[in-house]
Amino acid sequence: MRERIWKIGGRVFDLSRHGLIMGVLNVTPNSFSDGGEFFAADKATDRGVQIAAEGAHIIDIGGESTHPGSQPITAEEELRRVLPVIKNLRAKLDVPISIDTSKADVASAAIDAGASIVNDVTGGRGDDRMLPLIAKTRSALIIMHMQGTPRTMQVEPRYTDVVAEISEFFRQQYACAIGLNIDPMAIAFDPGVGFGKTLEHNLDLLAHLEQLRTHDRALVVGVSRKSFLGKLIGSPSIGDRLTPGLALTSLLRARGADVFRVHDVKENVYALRVTEAVLQRAK
Repeated sequence: MRERIWKIGGRVFDLSRHGLIMGVLNVTPNSFSDGGEFFAADKATDRGVQIAAEGAHIIDIGGESTHPGSQPITAEEELRRVLPVIKNLRAKLDVPISIDTSKADVASAAIDAGASIVNDVTGGRGDDRMLPLIAKTRSALIIMHMQGTPRTMQVEPRYTDVVAEISEFFRQQYACAIGLNIDPMAIAFDPGVGFGKTLEHNLDLLAHLEQLRTHDRALVVGVSRKSFLGKLIGSPSIGDRLTPGLALTSLLRARGADVFRVHDVKENVYALRVTEAVLQRAK
């Protein structure tokens, strides 16, 4: 694998040598994956410390649910949820913190509190102040693709060619970002599995992941606990989605994915470690 780096704050990660596990920390009362278990700031902080101990390279903190059908919240409420957790974890940990938001006001306050990555599910389209903020603060950025909004995205999503259309979206947003003087080495891309996609769309994207590569930048994938896994295995239980998710972590690392956004950190860290041991021998 040719050298591929991702600049996060003052750090440079060589993704050609090791992929990164991004641990999900939802500070919401209605998360589909954990039922709001970590909504309280103290519990969220404890969970963040646990995620880091389990080997997460990044902690991704989100205060607004983006599961299908979810309703938006105000920036004030989002900040009330995430800022105490970011501050607490920044004081305790040295791992990079990502803020999962599409609001520039939330991103700005999170960066001031210690976040160094903005994970924007709208890919920079939801708030016209977001990309200039990234340029000004020299933060890392994840540009994700989503068709529609969380409230409407799973209502008959349609594409003529899902791989080609998302590739074009990435190229357009990359050009916008570079035009605003965002460091190209700080940009990563996420095809947004499950965000305005059917089961077939998701499978097409995962099967043709390398075609989504834009200017040799990092590719982020998030399949953890998502409903399409349940459809594939014929089970409605979220608990049954761990094993197929681990299978995809290994497969997609071999297929070129660089960063894995997951809920079950320890298991995915182990899967990635074993996969990379084999891949290194294959060189």
